Amino acid sequence: MFAGRLRVRYNDEIMLDELKKIEQSAREKLANMGDIDATEVLKIQFLGRKGALSLMLRAIKNLPEQERIKTGSAANRLRQELEAAFDKKLAELKKTNHESVLQREWIDVTRPGVKTPRGHLHPLTLVRRDAEAIFHSMGFVTVEGPEVESERYNFDALNIPANHPARDMWDTFWLRSNQKSQKSKVKSQNDGRLLLRTHTSPVQIRYMETHEPPFRIIAPGRVFRYEATDASHEIQFYQLEGLMVDRHVSIANFKFVIQEFLRRLFRKQNLEIRLRPSYFPFVEPGFEVDVACIVCNQKGCSVCKRSGWLEMMGAGMVHQKVFAAVGYVPAEWTGFAFGIGLDRVVMMKYNIPDIRLFHSGDLRFLKQF
Repeated sequence: MFAGRLRVRYNDEIMLDELKKIEQSAREKLANMGDIDATEVLKIQFLGRKGALSLMLRAIKNLPEQERIKTGSAANRLRQELEAAFDKKLAELKKTNHESVLQREWIDVTRPGVKTPRGHLHPLTLVRRDAEAIFHSMGFVTVEGPEVESERYNFDALNIPANHPARDMWDTFWLRSNQKSQKSKVKSQNDGRLLLRTHTSPVQIRYMETHEPPFRIIAPGRVFRYEATDASHEIQFYQLEGLMVDRHVSIANFKFVIQEFLRRLFRKQNLEIRLRPSYFPFVEPGFEVDVACIVCNQKGCSVCKRSGWLEMMGAGMVHQKVFAAVGYVPAEWTGFAFGIGLDRVVMMKYNIPDIRLFHSGDLRFLKQF
């Protein structure tokens, strides 16, 4: 800062004038400092080894003795004053900064705590857990299987061979199997093409292939259908299917199990059900299960289309060809199977008007449960 000037010849008057300029400049800049780091830098500029005042002190040695004593005394006094001024300023800034941090981070320990927002279980999860608990109490166990299935497990082993008209009942998402690993795996198992499962019945087939009767199982999970989306239809939804196999299982056993399940699920002990003949390739006989409308108590409303009954699930006695497909001796075993759409149950249970709300991600919807 002053290095260029120190190359000229000084006398004591010039030196004293330079000291005044250094003092004035230092004090003006110090007065405007508001940052600790910037103040430290400024201190080095004036008082450091290569600072303005240090350069002046080095030049004093070239003055005559009397002038050197006079000017040196003034320079040392100025150095002490500036060091004191810088130290005072730094102390003030540190105190201010500390108070600012305390004010910013101050906590009132006497103030009541703020509750952490709790998450909400999805209504599908609530109903699924409730349904599983009911079936578990009746001796059923939960089993699961892959969502990407083969043609054999999804159709062929369920008495729905290729070109069977019943395949039109399931609008299927077929998958491309271009990778060599996929082709070799499918070929080795002779399972056919890959697809997104259209129901959870393949889980029952897989279980029967590896387990001997008697048993009772339920298979909850997500399934996929290639269809138009509206308030009551989605391309993905949840099913819960059940299977009971033993030597003397009858429709009466099925009716008792399902009626008990629905009564406990909807918490209505006087709930009535009825069985209507229907067709499903993997059961014989097959039937639809209707439940007395829980909205209007069979008086007739828009939900039950004025009939007083709500279609709840498809079911029937397991077809003997299904037993043969998994390696059972058909004549030795009987069993019933059923499938219920959990999404529809949830919509009825909580009066939800649109199935698309389940996958909307809207927290306002989820916080209601």
